[in-house]
Amino acid sequence: METFEAITSRRSVRQYSGAAIPDESLKKILCAGLLAPSSRGQKPCQFAVVRSREMLTQLSRAKAAGAGMLAECDAAIVVMADAQKADTWLEDSAIAIAYMDLMAADLGIGSCWCQICMRKAKDGTPAEDNVKELLSLPDPYRVAAILALGMPRTRLPGHAAEEADFSRVHLY
Repeated sequence: METFEAITSRRSVRQYSGAAIPDESLKKILCAGLLAPSSRGQKPCQFAVVRSREMLTQLSRAKAAGAGMLAECDAAIVVMADAQKADTWLEDSAIAIAYMDLMAADLGIGSCWCQICMRKAKDGTPAEDNVKELLSLPDPYRVAAILALGMPRTRLPGHAAEEADFSRVHLY
């Protein structure tokens, strides 16, 4: 698949077939995150791959809403970064997640970004604290998001290039 095709075909997928993601595909997705650019090449991001059904279910409850698909996905990648290594840890994490999201689309694997940073659980505790506790992550690691991955139950149509709203582009 070419880059533009991956961009236009990528959709947030929250329902999965239950089929396993091939290990080689998961490795390519992780490679995309590991090779993503970062500010000043500091590479503060690290990735926790979760395939345990019990842990995926617990992660699905880490925030008040929007994480339910984690209980049903085949694998999840928790994207964390050393906040002492780079003050751009959140931006660097977002770039890594976007690269992995596009690689998943390229491979025909469904994915959905689950925001963790700046979100709260039902009881008001920071979702990030819940994830850090579940995975025993030490400081100075910060958790940006979790990328849910699974084989899609159904294929949603992609986006057409004509949907791009160029009125949001300003020329100077």
